[in-house]
Amino acid sequence: MSDTGLSRFLGGSPAQVLLRLVFLSFVVGIILSALNLDPLDLIDMVVTFVERLWDMGFHAIGRLGNYLVIGAMVVVPIWLLSRLLAMGKPRE
Repeated sequence: MSDTGLSRFLGGSPAQVLLRLVFLSFVVGIILSALNLDPLDLIDMVVTFVERLWDMGFHAIGRLGNYLVIGAMVVVPIWLLSRLLAMGKPRE
């Protein structure tokens, strides 16, 4: 792979990209440390979230469907009313 192809892929020269990544990693590390978050804890939180979703199974999908229907009962009539009122106005 040519140097220009590598630079184009990385978004800059390899040294600049490496320096940027080291700097950003350092800043993010400081922020996570200040928030008392460990990367393994973050991974564990994501895994726990996915497991809880899996355990809820199709019940969760049913609840999402209920939320969709309840919201549509409000949104669709308002949209329809606004479209009907817009039809009565002359276009400029």
